[in-house]
Amino acid sequence: MEIIRGLSLFRLKRSVILGIKSLWMHKLRSLLTALGIVFGVCSVIAMLAIGEGASYEAQQQIKELGSQNIILSSVKPTNNTTAGEQERSLILEYGLNYKDMAQIQATVPGVRVVVPAREMKDFLWNNSQSVDGLVLGSVSWFPEMRNRDMMRGRFFTEIEMSNRSAVCVLTQSLARQLFPLDEPIGQTVRVQTSYFRVIGIIEDDPAVAASEAELEGSSESGEGMEMMIPITTLKDHFGDVLFKYRSGSFEAEKVELHEVTVRIDTPERVMPAALAIQHILERNHKEVDYKMTVPLDLLRRAERTKQIFNIVLGSIAAISLLVGGIGIMNIMLATVTERTREIGIRRALGAKKKDIVMQFLIETVMLSGAGGFLGVVLGLAIPILISHFAEMKTIIEFWAPTLAFTISVVIGVLFGIYPAFRAADMNPVEALRHE
Repeated sequence: MEIIRGLSLFRLKRSVILGIKSLWMHKLRSLLTALGIVFGVCSVIAMLAIGEGASYEAQQQIKELGSQNIILSSVKPTNNTTAGEQERSLILEYGLNYKDMAQIQATVPGVRVVVPAREMKDFLWNNSQSVDGLVLGSVSWFPEMRNRDMMRGRFFTEIEMSNRSAVCVLTQSLARQLFPLDEPIGQTVRVQTSYFRVIGIIEDDPAVAASEAELEGSSESGEGMEMMIPITTLKDHFGDVLFKYRSGSFEAEKVELHEVTVRIDTPERVMPAALAIQHILERNHKEVDYKMTVPLDLLRRAERTKQIFNIVLGSIAAISLLVGGIGIMNIMLATVTERTREIGIRRALGAKKKDIVMQFLIETVMLSGAGGFLGVVLGLAIPILISHFAEMKTIIEFWAPTLAFTISVVIGVLFGIYPAFRAADMNPVEALRHE
């Protein structure tokens, strides 16, 4: 038994040596043949890494909103009023209100926390330095609800809300613009005729920060320039009606709440709660002047999109591998024709059909294996280069290189079987006569 096993290992070793010599004799042809597998394996790994990175960033932005949150926003309705109605009503009234918030808290099961917010766009001043920004009136538990971290200082407290204190918290982008050389905390910011003392710096909204990173100079657009104050202070200083004077135009709006964030106690109750809130808003509002965002639903959609995206990318890469496998079969068929006389000599000297099959299969597997190895190296390098130079996040899953390399070897075996058996089925006598 050991003798038979030793002979088998000797034959396998000899076939491997013959395969290496045969491929080395035609180095350029072997390299060009393997390139199809190289690019196929490389594209599988790189495309999946890019797709995973893009999906991860999208899901992270959604998670920042809170998977147990339901975010309601006021939306200005389309202007369908007649000229007479516009003259009678100079103040545009729309959006969410305290009645909506009270009914949601009282009737929707599972509601744990509600965060109201009111917005006002205006110029924010530090002496002669001004920024066109957003004044956001909210509550003391806003950072916890929206997953926003304090960078320096602190957020305002419930006592300051009750006292309607003139304090404010700036985002990082706004602090850099208004106080490029000074420490913001302890300084004052003026809005119209009101002054607010800076008590803290909060991180930028992750969703806004991600979009700004794609555009140079976007910090001047006003996006992410937020100053947060107690919602009671906003109402006390600026009233219920917000007036806008921009470029010679006048606009007056009455919006009680621009945004309401509702946190549900468990993820399982988020979707039923969203349906209940939708029913309340439809009953309270004659027209659709609100928008509801459910991050959990967006997250599930993003996961489904990721699966579809991976299937599409995998299919494209699989076609590349298939083309590479066809190339290997084509070259091996040509090699069989070129080595007909060699095959005849080996058969005449006692080589069996399985020896011929083994030799050609080993050559195809070595070609596809070498191509797969080079493809894995390139596939691991390309995402790193993309992350470094393009500043795009890429994620290489641990199974991707293994799967791609395994597929390349399997393709070598599948596309090498036919040429190997064709070589083994040659008539030794006719093969010896071949010139």
